[in-house]
Amino acid sequence: MSLKGRTAIVTGAAMGLGNAFARRLAADGANVVVADLRDAEKAAAQIEASGARVLGVTADISSEPSVARMAEETLRAFGSIDILVNNAAYFATTKSGSFDQIALEEWHRMLDTNVLGTYLCCRAVVPHMRKRGAGRIVILASATAIKGTTGQLHYIASKGALIAMTRSLARELGRANLPVNAIAPGLTLSRGVIERGLTTDEQLESQRHSRALQRDEKPEDLVGAMSFLVSDDAAFVTGQTLVVDGGSAMV
Repeated sequence: MSLKGRTAIVTGAAMGLGNAFARRLAADGANVVVADLRDAEKAAAQIEASGARVLGVTADISSEPSVARMAEETLRAFGSIDILVNNAAYFATTKSGSFDQIALEEWHRMLDTNVLGTYLCCRAVVPHMRKRGAGRIVILASATAIKGTTGQLHYIASKGALIAMTRSLARELGRANLPVNAIAPGLTLSRGVIERGLTTDEQLESQRHSRALQRDEKPEDLVGAMSFLVSDDAAFVTGQTLVVDGGSAMV
């Protein structure tokens, strides 16, 4: 699916799932903006080595001025914003536990990044998409919000909010010809998850047994869904949450 001539912003793209998304978009022909809190330029240079046009931008999606700069730098470099993949999220350092033991500051950080950050990114790029009369927005939710998983209520609540946001934005932006969809992955063995030791063998075994396809989920399992949703093949698909978790949650 060719995206030649289109420009995509991927947040949280320096490593893990976001990096896999950025690499796939580059392979599909898009100009790619790698946005992240750290190592954005380094990650961009690695993808650029494949021959793609890539820009690294240091950005904090929970900061309105930082998100505005991200959009401005994208327009200055490539002249358009055609695709936004809202991948950045606060997750890797959270711990599972009883809902009443979650500190209030953790709730604020979670919602500021996952929900407010997604809102700020959408608000920054939509005016440019409206001018062109076209664009694609993809939001990374989570299958945990569909299954009702326990242990990380603030994270699951934030991802549930993103599913609702996807549907509402799809309604609001439909007249501007701007499809908005979400992807809901299961626990994905990204580099960050592996390097930080965020899963135990028991957790991975439990995840595998909960799936119809009983194996670990990897970033490569998700890039095709993202590529489809930003392509012309999905021009009439909007407001949907595509669950990609090997058949653990079925909707």
